[in-house]
Amino acid sequence: MSIMSMEEKNIKAASGMAMLVFNTLLILVSVAAFTVGIILVAGEGDYLALGLTLIIVGSVYYSAIGPVLYVGLKVLKPNEALVLTLFGKYYGTLKGDGFFFVNPFTTAVNPAAGSSTATSSSVEKPAASISVSGTNLSIGLISKKISLKAMTLDNEKQKINDQLGNPIVIGIVVIWRVVNTAKAVFNVDHYKEYLSIQCDSALRDIVRKYPYDSTKDSEKSLRGSGLEIAEKLKEEVQSKVEVAGLEIMEAKITHLSYSTEIAAAMLQRQQASAIIDARQMIVEGAVGMVEMALAKLADNNIVTLDDERKAAMVSNLLVVLCGNRDAQPIVNSGSLY
Repeated sequence: MSIMSMEEKNIKAASGMAMLVFNTLLILVSVAAFTVGIILVAGEGDYLALGLTLIIVGSVYYSAIGPVLYVGLKVLKPNEALVLTLFGKYYGTLKGDGFFFVNPFTTAVNPAAGSSTATSSSVEKPAASISVSGTNLSIGLISKKISLKAMTLDNEKQKINDQLGNPIVIGIVVIWRVVNTAKAVFNVDHYKEYLSIQCDSALRDIVRKYPYDSTKDSEKSLRGSGLEIAEKLKEEVQSKVEVAGLEIMEAKITHLSYSTEIAAAMLQRQQASAIIDARQMIVEGAVGMVEMALAKLADNNIVTLDDERKAAMVSNLLVVLCGNRDAQPIVNSGSLY
């Protein structure tokens, strides 16, 4: 069976409660049969063969068959699954919340059980331990159940060069879940670590295609096109983890900044760009105000100015409107000329 063709098989399990009651009753019956067999054998009558048979059947079921059947009882909570194998072959996946009975010879498989991958709502419970004379002894009761809930992967921040070669620090959060338990268990060695590595790889591939920031409105950048970059990142990660039976529900950029060695220089660059943009807006507004002032003066015949006086007036207005400091007015008590 190829990796991509590994499909999930759902098990139709019997009721666990019914099997629990039935097996318990049989164990009680076997105890009674064992007792009756001893009585018949002790009597040394015509029922010696029947007594030996009852002793053998009762003891075998009580000590071997009954306890083995209890192993097949499984309890699942909502959004949990068990991947079972029978003598090394994939037997099926048990899903759904409830109390079930499956083949007691099947074995639950989950290579990611007990892992410490940086995920929330996905870290398995540690192995149970007991203390004997001050010494902790691990029992190794690690759950093999696979969570089908939506989980969060928060990888560490990475230093990556953007399209222009500038080193940036970026961090992402990926919301994911298991949709094919067979692929998650058998196609990859450890599906949580596999997801983490593929997220790092996809992040590097995406970041190298875009600059950190762009002065052109039509050009996409990591800072200005966060939603579009996150969608492309989601598609890139999904294509890489399809083989592991995982679904990427959402990918978000949680941290984005220049690396420390160039952060100061880039901050000065951003400040200079902001000052230039602000000055450009101020000059455009000042020119418009000067044009409006000259037009109003001419339309209302308030004063008639020749070209030289207009130039002086334009110069004074631009100085007042574009200056960094408040203008200091000078009162002219003489004539205009």
